Amino acid sequence: MKKTALYSWHEQAGAKIIDFGGYFMPVQYSGIIAEHKAVREAAGLFDVSHMGNFFVRGARAGEFLQYLTTNDIGALSDGDAQYNLMLYPDGGIVDDLIIYRIDAGTWFLIVNASNALKDFEWIGQHIGAFDGVSLEDRTDALSLVALQGPETAAILRIVLPDFDFAALGTFTFRKTGFNGAELIIARTGYTGEQGVEICMPNEVAQELWTAIIGAGERYGIRPIGLGARDTLRLEMGYSLYGHEIDSTVNPLEARLKWVVKMQKGHFIGKGACEQVELSPRKTVAGFSLEGRALPRQHFKLYNADRQEIGTVCSGTLSPTLQEPIGTCSILKEYGKPGTRVFVEIRGALHPGTIRALPFVQSSPV
Repeated sequence: MKKTALYSWHEQAGAKIIDFGGYFMPVQYSGIIAEHKAVREAAGLFDVSHMGNFFVRGARAGEFLQYLTTNDIGALSDGDAQYNLMLYPDGGIVDDLIIYRIDAGTWFLIVNASNALKDFEWIGQHIGAFDGVSLEDRTDALSLVALQGPETAAILRIVLPDFDFAALGTFTFRKTGFNGAELIIARTGYTGEQGVEICMPNEVAQELWTAIIGAGERYGIRPIGLGARDTLRLEMGYSLYGHEIDSTVNPLEARLKWVVKMQKGHFIGKGACEQVELSPRKTVAGFSLEGRALPRQHFKLYNADRQEIGTVCSGTLSPTLQEPIGTCSILKEYGKPGTRVFVEIRGALHPGTIRALPFVQSSPV
């Protein structure tokens, strides 16, 4: 079990701590609903330092990543970030990740905490065919925090007065300084609200975190745990590894066709994706339930004739909509919004409706 550089702050703040991805992480502070609403209405600060941080370097680094991942690395310029996937040869998903292009020979990868060791080994298995390309794990040396919510810009102006948040486009990043340390600030959020992710050396994490919390007090900022992070992403219909996607799921059957660029050259898993593209059987869809029963992962879905048609991927009571919502892996013909479905919960069938994703609209950026 590991602790992030901010663990002592979480402990002193009275956070409920759980084991997540091999780290002691805060699941909630004041409560999931209050934290969720703070992000939607004001601002929230997340410690996401448990995420894996890798550097890939070398003259052929871009070529290697183009082969390793499904999206088009060639479309990136210095300062761009990109949502991406790594696949197994059979098309199952190794992990989803964010890739930053620092320059042509330097790339920064952020991967899921629970997959970090597996991902590092997977990347290492394939790097040898690309002469001069190196892989470095910097997870233990770096901290990552996310500031999300409509008051983000106002708070950043206080903490980092020289940083131009308005000029930071979606899925771009810029470097800036803070008390002698270099920060990488990106706009690749996981909540649907405007915000930033800040990567920094561990040595300044406590100082920056405290500065953001202090500056945000007048704007209603709250520290946010993993519980609200999950409800926020689910309202937006964003995938979470181990729920909507995993090693058994092809991205073309998980609403992720937009991340798979078939027109680029060969990449691991391309052949399997080409086969699924011919006749995808399933999709991932949103749904809501009548009443207050909560859908949970692996619960079964049925059609009006009581035939099994899918399973729940994620479910919660939406703090914004105040109704049970979820995502499901469902036979493609039942994935159209408005389709009536039934979810089996503790032996009873609860009526619901397939919904378009996202469930809530993101704030203007």
